[in-house]
Amino acid sequence: MRKGSIFAVSAVTLLTSLTWAQAATTVERKVVTRVTPTCPEIARKMHLQGVVKLEAVVRPNGTVKSTRVMGGNPVLALAASDAVSKWKFEAAPNESTEIIALTFVAQ
Repeated sequence: MRKGSIFAVSAVTLLTSLTWAQAATTVERKVVTRVTPTCPEIARKMHLQGVVKLEAVVRPNGTVKSTRVMGGNPVLALAASDAVSKWKFEAAPNESTEIIALTFVAQ
């Protein structure tokens, strides 16, 4: 198995130290800062993979107010939720709800 991975997020490719492949984002507001999920050791050992779908409530200033897991493996969901809660979106006049899908692929 190859160490390192690539996360593709809305046509942006980021190199990470994870053993997981890509993340996709479906958002109305532009993401200014992304934090890559830290894959739990148990997920690596079990070769877990799959899509985690999250709903993020974003404040007008662009910080994430809350996240809610809408689906996906619970082990991966915690890592995805922790990372997205640290994302920063562009400012907007009102609070918004963004749907984010992170795809973890074992390599």
